[in-house]
Amino acid sequence: MRMIDLGSQRGPLVHIMDTATAVECGREVRFRRSLRSLVECMVPCCGFQPSESVSTESDSTTITGTFFGYRKGRVSFCLQDDTRSSPLMLLEFAVPTAYLAREMQHGLLRIALECHQDPHKARCSLFHVPVWSMYCNGRKVGFAIRRQMTVSDLAVLKLMQSVSVGAGVLPLPLSSKSDDSDGDLMYLRASFERVVGSSDSESFHMINPIGSSGQELSIFLLRS
Repeated sequence: MRMIDLGSQRGPLVHIMDTATAVECGREVRFRRSLRSLVECMVPCCGFQPSESVSTESDSTTITGTFFGYRKGRVSFCLQDDTRSSPLMLLEFAVPTAYLAREMQHGLLRIALECHQDPHKARCSLFHVPVWSMYCNGRKVGFAIRRQMTVSDLAVLKLMQSVSVGAGVLPLPLSSKSDDSDGDLMYLRASFERVVGSSDSESFHMINPIGSSGQELSIFLLRS
């Protein structure tokens, strides 16, 4: 398994840690290409400092956010109080991991999730909204669906408990290693500043490890 943990870096931002693994040559080449693409597109996002435009009057806390998914599959996004706590929210985005990585190459990624309050239903927490309209940098790209944790999700988060900040590729379960699989299981984890504007609006801004630079990545939850 290969991981990049940025939480304790003192020097260059990216350092790849290797543990012993045996793979055949062709898969190793594909692995290297996938990991390089992930790191080049996604790790620089960890360099985002919270925007000065965020209101200091809003309630602000720091939580853990994790993107994960197969390279050819859809991205999931999980929010936790810390790396070992139960998820506050788990969403599945209607875009593949590769699409999200391409959007990050432009240096600015803003994901807006919008929903409408049903006047005939009680107002729930934003974390419990079942379906969101999803926009990436102003373009509608489909929907984000709240879902329950699966056994696979639990296994992924357990593997990553010791990773505070970083990006990499997780080992595939034996049952998933086939020629028609969706590729490597990629992840990106970072600390996010959570800003609560009201019961109908929250935002999450990726936080920068001190001394590094990078692009802006923010997620907005808006209910009207």
